[in-house]
Amino acid sequence: MRNLSEVKPLLYKPDMPEAAKRWEAFYHGDIIDRPVTLVFAKRKGFEDRKPFHSTYHDRVFEPIDPLIDKILAHAEGTYYGGEAVPSFCPTMGPNEMAVFCGGELSWGDGKTDTNWSKSYIEDWESFLPFALDENNKLWRRLIEFYEKCAKRMDGKIILAPIDLHSNLDLLAAARGTENLCYDIIDNPLLIDRAMISAREIFKQVWNKIKVVGNMEANGYYQQIYSHSGAATLQCDFSIMLSPESFDRWVAPALEEEASIVGHAIYHWDGYDALRHFETVMNLKSLYTISFIPGEGLGKGGHGEHIDFLDILKKMQDRGKAVHVWGTPEQIKIMHKELEPTKVIYNTSVDTQDEADALLEWLVKNT
Repeated sequence: MRNLSEVKPLLYKPDMPEAAKRWEAFYHGDIIDRPVTLVFAKRKGFEDRKPFHSTYHDRVFEPIDPLIDKILAHAEGTYYGGEAVPSFCPTMGPNEMAVFCGGELSWGDGKTDTNWSKSYIEDWESFLPFALDENNKLWRRLIEFYEKCAKRMDGKIILAPIDLHSNLDLLAAARGTENLCYDIIDNPLLIDRAMISAREIFKQVWNKIKVVGNMEANGYYQQIYSHSGAATLQCDFSIMLSPESFDRWVAPALEEEASIVGHAIYHWDGYDALRHFETVMNLKSLYTISFIPGEGLGKGGHGEHIDFLDILKKMQDRGKAVHVWGTPEQIKIMHKELEPTKVIYNTSVDTQDEADALLEWLVKNT
């Protein structure tokens, strides 16, 4: 989809064309009477319907069609207020890109939904380059999932890209975090070579899922929405990197990935990852930041954004937009401090009336 005029209403988001205009204004550093705001609630008439959120385990092992039934039922009972978008992400685990290139999923003790890729690179020289295995069982499952979702959710829900743990996150999953740390010190030229092929994997995965997910026709949504391209980018491994290593391997990859997806939001995970602040602020292709302080931080120990307004304001001062979470009460406080053209508010409330009331308050107080 290339033109804003092509955006159509969705069954569960009749005002999708209006929301798309607000998102487009946001990317141009402007607003239409209030900041972009995502507010979720139970839709009127569906207050008794229990919410459903699929797990990694569901998406890897459960029959697909019954799972889609549950996802559609959840969307039907949800009110997507403001610029919230009904969407579904078929992602099957944070390390799935490593699995697609030769790994195997490993699961936790069954008490949580955690999974990861078993490391499999013993020797870089004999392994490189990375290659996407289109016969991989998990890859075939993902493509089947996208194809069925695209058919059954068309006009109702927008399909999101997978959890794109690429660049050094891909290397860490395939090689093992500790081994990669040693490699960075002992064999940086090998890491240069590995990153070249890892960046090709990103392109191949992105180009495939945007087609099978029918994103070019229906739009893109992953924390942010755009009719022409949007995705969340990240490098959780960056918390273990020196600024020099981040600048050498991660920054160029993020710039390239952002240019590929169109509009990118950077999932900046962990307070200690802020050591890369200057570099991230200078990445021209990254406009929106989703900073995740981490548990144990802030006044309540829950890493809430309201406790990090100083950092969020510094990001805005450097020209970046910030994606923040909070209760409606916290949003009203943060709204007094943050630049409205460079913020995305994200919250959930109990009722549709509460959602509309928050949006009306923002209009009156912007």
